[in-house]
Amino acid sequence: MLKSVLTALLVMAITPGRMPVMSGHEASFYHGLSKNMVACDLCPRRCVIAPGGRGVCRVRENRAGKLYSLVYGRPCSISREPIEKAPLFHFLPGGMRIALATAGCNQSCKYCQNWEISQARPEDLPSYDLSPADVVALAVKEKVPIICFTFSEPVIFYEYMLDIARLARGRGIRTAVVTGGYVNPEPLEQLCRAVDAIKIDLKGFTPGFYRDVCGSTLEPVLEACRIVARSGTHLELVNLVVPALNDDTATIRSMCRWVRENLGDTVPIHFTRFSPNYRLQNSPPTPVSTLEQATRIARAEGLEYVYVGNVPGHKEENTLCPKCGRTVIKRSGFSVLENNLKDGRCRFCGTRIPGTWQ
Repeated sequence: MLKSVLTALLVMAITPGRMPVMSGHEASFYHGLSKNMVACDLCPRRCVIAPGGRGVCRVRENRAGKLYSLVYGRPCSISREPIEKAPLFHFLPGGMRIALATAGCNQSCKYCQNWEISQARPEDLPSYDLSPADVVALAVKEKVPIICFTFSEPVIFYEYMLDIARLARGRGIRTAVVTGGYVNPEPLEQLCRAVDAIKIDLKGFTPGFYRDVCGSTLEPVLEACRIVARSGTHLELVNLVVPALNDDTATIRSMCRWVRENLGDTVPIHFTRFSPNYRLQNSPPTPVSTLEQATRIARAEGLEYVYVGNVPGHKEENTLCPKCGRTVIKRSGFSVLENNLKDGRCRFCGTRIPGTWQ
């Protein structure tokens, strides 16, 4: 099995195969109720699930009073690509990642670019039988320094992700999580102790946006950002700017101020360009000028590392030293063209640049 996955990884594609075996792995973070009902404690939805039923995420099932993950060891997508695609800009720049995902998600964003897997049930998709040890062995064999949990929502395959991360650390492989941050504090705190970087999609900054566009709530995501920042795990933020939905300057200013006051002024934030997708096919792409305005607002609010995303070749893809203004990392799209850091410091003036650089 590992050999076939290696082949798929090298060609950066998944060959359609058999449907997953729905064997299941007992879940973490749930408790039993009367009449074999269970309550899931993993995410803020706290789904109460009847026997034979599943949570909103579609991948956690009540079997006779016990909750099981249906996607443990069953990734539906695996590829090899730059860590910049996450995007993570202050974490091992130029490094390659094994990007891994399963079916399912606990949000329902109308613009989701991976909706074919995030809004699917595991039995709807081909998948691989790939244990945590297999994933780590794959990274070691291929000399890929990072395993990244991404594409759908890693929170819903929490047990699989955590076991991979723990094994990876023992083999010198770093792990990163690309998440919407819709997770309860206790599991997130445990995850922070096991992984090396977390990128949170701060999708908007109003309760209405989260309710109407994402089918979820804002405050748990803000708390997740606070928890990761306090933990010392490397944190970056992404705000996908969607025309007429979350692009007003007052909201962006409030968000940037909150980031500085609650997370610090050195947390990298990426303002990324929206392209029509899923249920927002008729919305226009984000004007580049809107993204540029967002970066100006962020800097005016005191944030030091601000980026434009999904606009390959834009000057705001580069990392500048906040003291001397020189380019310490030059990028184009997902490629690193220059790295002027030495021991995590600007080569020109010696200023320390926060991040994980080696």
